[in-house]
Amino acid sequence: SLVAFYCSSLFAQVLIPRAAEKNAWKWKNISISFVHSLISGFWSCYCFYDNPKLAEDMIQTHTVPAHTLISVSVGYFIYDTIDMLIYQRNRQSYELMGHHVVIIICFGVSIVSRMYVGYAVVALVIELNSIFLHLRQILQICQYKKDNKIYRLNSIINLGTFVGFRISVMAWMSKWMLINKDLIPLVFYSLGSIGLAVMTVMNIILFYRLLQSDFIRKKESTIKVD
Repeated sequence: SLVAFYCSSLFAQVLIPRAAEKNAWKWKNISISFVHSLISGFWSCYCFYDNPKLAEDMIQTHTVPAHTLISVSVGYFIYDTIDMLIYQRNRQSYELMGHHVVIIICFGVSIVSRMYVGYAVVALVIELNSIFLHLRQILQICQYKKDNKIYRLNSIINLGTFVGFRISVMAWMSKWMLINKDLIPLVFYSLGSIGLAVMTVMNIILFYRLLQSDFIRKKESTIKVD
């Protein structure tokens, strides 16, 4: 998976549009993230469709498609972490790398033990929102203005899926952890709680930034013009 995403990044470099030439690395990085979101988002839904028992027993039940999906995602997160370490070291990148490390550890436990596979697949449903989150960044790199119809439509869908597939899913994951606390070993429970806490904080910050950038500031500028 890691090698496949690396090869995809080489292909993405060839397809850099003129508008994104000044941000070549960012274009490449976000494009690969967009591809991963498309694959993992829809694949995660297929896993539950393929075997509904995966949703009923998220501790013991595992399937080949689900286990493979988690492995593919870990390969992507390893690739992305290495890519940022080499080419883009700044505060935002370090935040993402911290996020990636937490996911790699949590998913790694699931891959090795073949337990909590269903729970890990639920976490990847969040990638359905990441599709529009990454598309937003691609549009920005290609210099689409915020009043552009395509950009505005994506912003609305992005915010809607953020609530539907990111905030809601994470709230459900937290609830599941609390309900099944007695069934989960302390080490795994602590690891999962830390991972959820980190992702929750990051998503709250991200949601605020999206509101500020795409909606609040635009509304303020419109009022000033009027």
